[in-house]
Amino acid sequence: MRRTIRGFTLMEVMVAVAITALMGTMVAMAFQTGFRAKELVEGEADHYRMVRAALNRMAREIGSAYVSDRYDPKRYRDSNDRPTNFVGERDRLLFTTFAHQRLYTDSKESDQSVVEYFVESSTEKGARSRQDLKRRENPNIGERMDRGGTTDALFEGVKKIEFAYWDSERKEWEDEWDTRRNEKKSFLPTRVRITIFALDENGKEARYTTQARIMLNTELPRF
Repeated sequence: MRRTIRGFTLMEVMVAVAITALMGTMVAMAFQTGFRAKELVEGEADHYRMVRAALNRMAREIGSAYVSDRYDPKRYRDSNDRPTNFVGERDRLLFTTFAHQRLYTDSKESDQSVVEYFVESSTEKGARSRQDLKRRENPNIGERMDRGGTTDALFEGVKKIEFAYWDSERKEWEDEWDTRRNEKKSFLPTRVRITIFALDENGKEARYTTQARIMLNTELPRF
């Protein structure tokens, strides 16, 4: 007896190959979608982590701000040029603080420093059109506050920054606070509101706000 062996027809093979290719395409698309979602979530997490780190650092340093009447009157004849001040504007803040952290044990530094926050165009190549939140710190108290130190980018891709200063006597926010003026020479705002404007993960402008409470809001007296 003869047994007839029947194989697959060409049409059946083509259908099987098409189904296999379709399943492979669907699996690849699922993996690609998963990778994109993973990258998006990680990008959002990194963005909010940088915002949170920047705001926390600023709140810590501003919360330790101070002004002191302890200086050499022979060297600083004009009290406006004393080595410690708090000069706050709407988009810039310059102050002395006790929040400095020494990186080296034998360095001739203390916990005091001059810190300044401002927004400026990036100095990186290929990113000149980008605005960054800059932080300048000078651990040498006694020099001119508006000079010296090192400047680093605290947060990249910032549209602008706004500061507001709480006057506890008038019970209102002010756009400026300058201890070089006689009427504010001896005290600081009790709170500082920090607002960062930056693009979110969707490319839309978002606002991130926090407040710093200044502990030493009165001038340290001279003994």
